[in-house]
Amino acid sequence: MPNIMSSTNNVSLSYRDAGVDMVAGDALVEAIKPYAKRTMREGVMAGIGGFGAMFEIGKKYKEPVLVSGTDGVGTKLKLAFHLNRHDTVGIDLVAMSVNDILVQGAEPLFFLDYFACGKLDVPSATDVIKGIAFGCEQAGCALIGGETAEMPSMYPDGEYDLAGFAVGAVEKSKIIDGSKIAPGDVILGLASSGIHSNGFSLVRKIIEVSKPDLNSDFHGRSLADALMAPTRIYVKPLLALMASMEVKGMAHITGGGLVENVPRVLGDKLTAVLHKDAWVMPPLFTWLQQHGGVADAEMHRVFNCGIGMVVIVSQDNADAALAQLTAAGETVTRIGEIRAREGDEAQTIVV
Repeated sequence: MPNIMSSTNNVSLSYRDAGVDMVAGDALVEAIKPYAKRTMREGVMAGIGGFGAMFEIGKKYKEPVLVSGTDGVGTKLKLAFHLNRHDTVGIDLVAMSVNDILVQGAEPLFFLDYFACGKLDVPSATDVIKGIAFGCEQAGCALIGGETAEMPSMYPDGEYDLAGFAVGAVEKSKIIDGSKIAPGDVILGLASSGIHSNGFSLVRKIIEVSKPDLNSDFHGRSLADALMAPTRIYVKPLLALMASMEVKGMAHITGGGLVENVPRVLGDKLTAVLHKDAWVMPPLFTWLQQHGGVADAEMHRVFNCGIGMVVIVSQDNADAALAQLTAAGETVTRIGEIRAREGDEAQTIVV
């Protein structure tokens, strides 16, 4: 009977020979445990390391509805690879999902990440997951688990991909679905921290064409710093606002910009009128528009143009909402209003 354990060429192969370093994977798990531990919150029943992560929904909810979201960081990662900066893309990853579920009134409870690479580099991977943990701290949710996949030949050396998954909860009676938005309501815009994590294929094309010095000074910081600024996480101030007054609708300004995201919370018979002179477009967007020759309409469709989150409240609550969010550290501007839609006009009009 042949020895099935023998190699025909007398070579003894291991998983490491195939390109998977299990020791490095174990080292990464140990490196990130302290950062994940800082995100723990009430409800977590098991930490990192098990086959499944467990979370108990507390008794604060009478009729809890789970709200989930998933996203990535997109081609912003390509710029991170070029700059060898890995400490903020994890914040972007968390922000994209928690801001999405927030707009339906959900409090983020826990987050899981998926990190995939060709060859695991423990220091850079640790930087990424430290960023994820920091983002979870900002959002008040637990980094409860994740997956690190080392897949030789799937990704070029030094590159990786990220995906994130957030789960939150909202009282059934307090779900925000935009159904209460009415003509006369006020649209508030919360400032973005920069480009966030959308439109980077166009950003990279503009960089390719204009060939700027990414280390040059750009309004007090390097252009690279401005481009890589992590996505702002709006969770805590907006949860506090929802607790103090009725918020009729919110829109996270991601891919599609203002013109395509605001309509997602509007009924068919409503139009959002945005006044572009109500806020000053940050210098970074002006730089992108000038160096790329990007039309106004394309800017509004691709980028957040300085507004990362839209909040819709009644006229009576507008001043109080603006004051509360400003006191919480947000830069807030009254950028428009809701009116009845005329015919088949666009649901977001920038004037």
